[in-house]
Amino acid sequence: MKYYKAELVLPDSLVRELQRYVQGGYLYIPSQKDGRRKWGELSGSRAELNERNARIRQDYADGSSVDELAEAYYLSVHSIRKIVYEK
Repeated sequence: MKYYKAELVLPDSLVRELQRYVQGGYLYIPSQKDGRRKWGELSGSRAELNERNARIRQDYADGSSVDELAEAYYLSVHSIRKIVYEK
């Protein structure tokens, strides 16, 4: 969560109105539900994991065993099974 100085991002009239309720404290303003991004979307981590999982599924379809995939991708057998059998 990033902090912003209210007087730098809000109109003066809104800052004065907020000061009627909270002075010198922190005020959490939640994101709009439709404006929130899912984990990893901003950094690209989600896309990287999706690509890796697609490669794992393809390798499995091409005949690699779960044990081989676990060793090749440095994941547990349980994790590989979750990826391979994911719908």
